[in-house]
Amino acid sequence: MGSENIEKVSNWAEKLKTEIGRVILGKDPQIEMILTALLCGGHILLEDVPGVGKTILARALAAVMGGNVQRIQGTPDLLPSDILGASVYNPQSGLFRFSRGPIFSQIILMDEINRTAPQCQAALLQAMEEGAVSLEGKSLSLGDFFLLIATENPLDFEGTYELPQAQRDRFFLSLSLGYPDRKAEGAMLTEQNRLSHPVDDLKPVSSPKELLSLRKLVEEVEVPLSLENRILDITERSRKDERLELGASPRAARALYKGVQARAAIQGRPCAAHRDLTKLAVPVLRGKIKLSTPSLLSGLAKEDIIGALLSQTEVGELSHS
Repeated sequence: MGSENIEKVSNWAEKLKTEIGRVILGKDPQIEMILTALLCGGHILLEDVPGVGKTILARALAAVMGGNVQRIQGTPDLLPSDILGASVYNPQSGLFRFSRGPIFSQIILMDEINRTAPQCQAALLQAMEEGAVSLEGKSLSLGDFFLLIATENPLDFEGTYELPQAQRDRFFLSLSLGYPDRKAEGAMLTEQNRLSHPVDDLKPVSSPKELLSLRKLVEEVEVPLSLENRILDITERSRKDERLELGASPRAARALYKGVQARAAIQGRPCAAHRDLTKLAVPVLRGKIKLSTPSLLSGLAKEDIIGALLSQTEVGELSHS
């Protein structure tokens, strides 16, 4: 990858981090992970307790990216037709006319996705994988650019439905924001104590068209053979790990491969490094593996297993990484 192309990607990432950082304080690592997902064409799941800024982050990302944005609030009474659309009868013409739902947008903010019933969650599966939906016997494309940003509250909160593993696997990464530090939280108290929220002041600094062009550049980033083999080792070991009911899928391996390319480009490097994999492994794999019942009962965390898989395959950094 040429230095000029590397600079294009890193400059793009810097301007988005700067703009989003105006409203999401003290979360630069999480913002960088989200930009990595964007460059890989992946969907994003934000998992955390209420009130830590999941929806604000999703809104901020949509604002700086421009494009056509729709927000869907997850509720137990939401219907698949509320997402996909439905045919509406016109009594004057005596004909049915299909009215497109909010899914036909470039960026979808699905707030509290696990408050929707399973049939609504399932309505998103084809859109996430193929960028299309099947309605009334026809396959309808969602266009060249389709991004789903979903937020989720912990499952022990009342009125939530667990996402099926097939859907979790379709998210490129699963990210937790965590609570802000004292300094950032203090700044939020003063900055957001006004009539309008700071996120309303954000301006587009990129576009879906620009992002599509940058994704092609990211594919040029070199991935050393040792790093490629380590990705394969981790996913293969996860499938044999007795602590897991379900190991990482081939989709997970592809996500890690593309992820290390994107993270290297964001940081201005023409070659991916093992440290990229170390940073990406938890957010990418957390939603793509499933703990066994004994592991759940013993209180074992997915992060512990992913860390162990990284350690089992640990190698020294390449000289040019």
